Amino acid sequence: MPTNQRTASSLLADLAPDLRAALIRVGYDADTLLEALGDPAHSALGRSEPVPVRRAAADLGELGTLVRLLLLGDPLPEPDVAAALAPVDPERAIAAGLLHRDGELLRAALDLRPLDLGHGARWVLSDLDDSMRRRALDADHVLGVGQASLSLLRATPTRHTGSVLDLGTGCGIQAVHAAGYADTITGTDVNARALWLAEATAALNELEFELLEGSWFEPVAGRRFDQIVANPPFVVGPARVEHTYRDSGLALDGASELVVSRIPELLNPGGTAAMLASWVHVVGEDWRARVSSWLPDHGVDAWIVQRDVADPALYVGTWLRDAGLDPREDDAQAKAQRWLEAFEAAEVTGIGFGFVYLRAIDGPTELLAEDLTHGFDDPLGEEALRYFERSAWLRAAAADPSSIRSARFEVDPATALERVYLPGHEGWDQRVARLHRGDGPRWQHEVDDTTAALLAGMRPDGLPLSELVELLAYSETGDAATPEFESAVLGVVVGLVRHGLIHPR
Repeated sequence: MPTNQRTASSLLADLAPDLRAALIRVGYDADTLLEALGDPAHSALGRSEPVPVRRAAADLGELGTLVRLLLLGDPLPEPDVAAALAPVDPERAIAAGLLHRDGELLRAALDLRPLDLGHGARWVLSDLDDSMRRRALDADHVLGVGQASLSLLRATPTRHTGSVLDLGTGCGIQAVHAAGYADTITGTDVNARALWLAEATAALNELEFELLEGSWFEPVAGRRFDQIVANPPFVVGPARVEHTYRDSGLALDGASELVVSRIPELLNPGGTAAMLASWVHVVGEDWRARVSSWLPDHGVDAWIVQRDVADPALYVGTWLRDAGLDPREDDAQAKAQRWLEAFEAAEVTGIGFGFVYLRAIDGPTELLAEDLTHGFDDPLGEEALRYFERSAWLRAAAADPSSIRSARFEVDPATALERVYLPGHEGWDQRVARLHRGDGPRWQHEVDDTTAALLAGMRPDGLPLSELVELLAYSETGDAATPEFESAVLGVVVGLVRHGLIHPR
């Protein structure tokens, strides 16, 4: 098989039609499992507690057999497995790498996870993790349905588009998701085992992906796409590769820098990218400046959201456990020591994590990088597209200032004005007034009475902004609006439009 493209069908992919028939026959899908197991056992599954799940599965017949085999990793008698997987022949499943023999019993060799992505039953094949049985992960381990991949699923725009590139496809979960909104899907990965599993995942879901093997952007050199999704090996640390699904071989946040800086070259005009990324916080440097330096000077509208910031020690411990290591063991302690020494040498005080959204534009690069560490409403994918639409309107308004002055605005239905009062010497004193958007990212803007009065006058069929500004100026000073007053109001309006608290009409 060529090293840069997988064209031959594997035994596992060949097994997919019979395996799909078995899963459908038994009801091994996300909705049926939730109903059959019940909330307590299903919650225990998410907490990696096998006993409640095994007890619930005991009364579920062949579905219970598949739960124990595929979700808990229990070794089971061959006749039970054969009955539950019919029409799949166990010998074919062993040859394909789905099962293996454990003495006289059969055990799952792969993780087969049902998913509900909003487009009917879906399944994802990946390597077994350590959620139900302790095991160390191999270097070419292919991660399954983890929290990071689910987070990216919720954060990805899903409006219909033409071509999608899933950069670093892994087991293919993002590609399966893209099948619900894209015409064509291309997945790339440096790990041949990942492409083997992604190929089988596509076949199991009766989908077609173009799967290309190679490092970073090499497999798609010279091509462009309408949308790109990426869950790259963004783990921050020393320059090494212990696990291909998370380690890039680049020091610190070099993998995120590479992906963020190069993806704009692969976007069609107006194309959008959504990805997970990490960045270090270092002494004397604002993280926003660090991330903004990764972008080209021209051609990108970027919205970068920092979702969390981790302490270096907590970060290292988390990723050691992710690889199936016990931080108390000698080998894990040695790894932790080297990792933290690398952070100390680079003056790293924290590791930021979040979403990066990019849109290809014809103009100077624009960037909004902000914290979103408070609670917000998922999914953010649709919000990202609306953000880019608002940003495009603001660019047009900046090019023609008269357009914003003549525009009429309305307050978003989810926007509320909150006044916070604190006890004072003579009763309650107003200290803070906030505009709060009650949906999506749930942004807040502290405002003054002038801004509150401005919004009170906004109507889709009301006065244009220029006349509202004049009325405000007259009510405050008894005179016409000065250029300084108008400029201050326009600045406020731009910020509120950008965050979707008000909308031009």
